[in-house]
Amino acid sequence: MKTMSPASEPTGLPVYGPHPAPEITVVLPTYNERDNVPIAIERVARALDGRLWEIIVVDDDSPDGTSDVVNAISERDGRVRCIRRVGRRGLSGACVEGMIAAASPIVAVMDSDLQHDETILPRMLEAVKSGSADIAVGSRYVDGGASNEGLSAVRQAGSKLANGLAKVLLGVRLNDPMSGFFMLRREMVERLEPKLSRQGFKILLDIVASAPRSIRVVEVPFSFRERVAGESKLDELVTIEFLALILSKLLFNAVSVRFILFMGVGATGVVVHLAVLRAGLVVPGIAFEVAQTVATVVAMTWNFFLNNWLTYRDRRLHGLAMVRGLLSFYLVCSLGVVANVGVAGMVHEADQVWWVAGIAGAVIGAVWNYAASAALTWRVR
Repeated sequence: MKTMSPASEPTGLPVYGPHPAPEITVVLPTYNERDNVPIAIERVARALDGRLWEIIVVDDDSPDGTSDVVNAISERDGRVRCIRRVGRRGLSGACVEGMIAAASPIVAVMDSDLQHDETILPRMLEAVKSGSADIAVGSRYVDGGASNEGLSAVRQAGSKLANGLAKVLLGVRLNDPMSGFFMLRREMVERLEPKLSRQGFKILLDIVASAPRSIRVVEVPFSFRERVAGESKLDELVTIEFLALILSKLLFNAVSVRFILFMGVGATGVVVHLAVLRAGLVVPGIAFEVAQTVATVVAMTWNFFLNNWLTYRDRRLHGLAMVRGLLSFYLVCSLGVVANVGVAGMVHEADQVWWVAGIAGAVIGAVWNYAASAALTWRVR
C-alpha cells in the first residue's frame, strides 16, 4: 500500500501550533441584550487585562439579534464565543451549558445587563485560584456591598426574604444566595451537573444546595448597578420558581422543579373544578353530570393556561400553537382520567382500601398528564 509522503500532503491548510489555554472563562447568559452585551464584553476584557481569558455568551435565540452582535465580535477576537440555544430557554440552563463548554479550569457567571461590577473579577479569581475558596460570590449583602441602586424596594424585600428562606430551609451559609455573580472550578460544575435544574434563575443557590456542606465560600462585596438598556427578565414568576427549587432540594432532587410546578398548578385546578361544580349545582335544572363535565373542561382549560404561563414559560405557546396545544392538553388529560380510574379500580379490587386506591389513581393520572403533556403539548420544537 502506497503511503503519502509529507511533501505530497494537501497544502494550503492552516497550521496550528501550541497556544496557552485561558485560565478563566466568563459566561454571559443573554436574551435580548444586543445593546448591553458589547459593553459587558469590553468591560470584562478590561477587568481581566493581562490574564488569559475567554468569554462565552450563551444566547437563548434572542429575536433582537444578540447572537449576531456577539458573532461579529468573535470574528475580530477569538477569545469571545457564542453558543446560540435554539428551542430552549432559561437562565440556569444557559449558565450550565456555558460553564460545561469552558476551556479553562475556572469559570465565572455574571449578568450581561451591566448590573454586576466586573472590577471584582480579579479578586474572585485569586480566591478560587489560590484554593482559599471553592466558590467566590459577588455579594450585595456583606459589608461594602449594596443593592439599592439596581433593585426596587419591592424586589429588595423579596430578595432578602428569599435569602432568609434559603438559609433556614436549606442551611445555605451565604449572605446572598440569590446572587447571579459567582466563580468556581469547572470540575465542580461537572460533578454537580446531574443534580442541577435547568429551569429558573437561581443557579448559584442550586449549586450551593447541591454541593457538600464542607465547601468554602468567599463573598466579595459589590454594588448592584442600574440596568442600562433593555428590560429585566426577573418577574413575579421567579419567586414561585425559587420556592419550587427549595422544595426540590428538600426532597433530595427526587422530583424536578418543573414537576413540582405542574403539581402546584394541578392543585389550583382542583379548587377551580370544585368552585365551578358548586356554581353549576345551584343552577335550577342542571344535572350533576352536566355540571361535572363543565367543571372538568374549565379546570383543564385553567391548568393549560397556567402551565403555559408558569411551568413551561421557557416553551410558552402563542397564537395557533396555543390553540393546538390546548386541544392536545384536553386529549392528554382525558386519557389521564382513564388511567386514573383504571389504576384506582385495580388497586381497590386488590386490597379494598378506598383511599389507597384513590391516591394510586391520582398519582398515576398526574404522572401521565405531566409526561404526556411535556412530550405532546410543550415539546421542544
